[in-house]
Amino acid sequence: MAIIVNLDVMMAKRKIGLTELAGKVDITLANLSILKNNKAKAVRFQTLEAICRELNCQPGDILEYVPDDSTDD
Repeated sequence: MAIIVNLDVMMAKRKIGLTELAGKVDITLANLSILKNNKAKAVRFQTLEAICRELNCQPGDILEYVPDDSTDD
């Protein structure tokens, strides 16, 4: 299973840059970049809430579940 972070898509739709969003969400540019580039292992609900507030979106607009191609036999 994989959780895909589509933060870059929402940022493009809202026409907001990484530096601006990082300042509004009060997260470091480096940590927001890790999240945006799908390298994060976890995200705090507090951070997700702040991102959704600033981008005026739902968590499902940012996070997507993609099942594995492998089958368990």
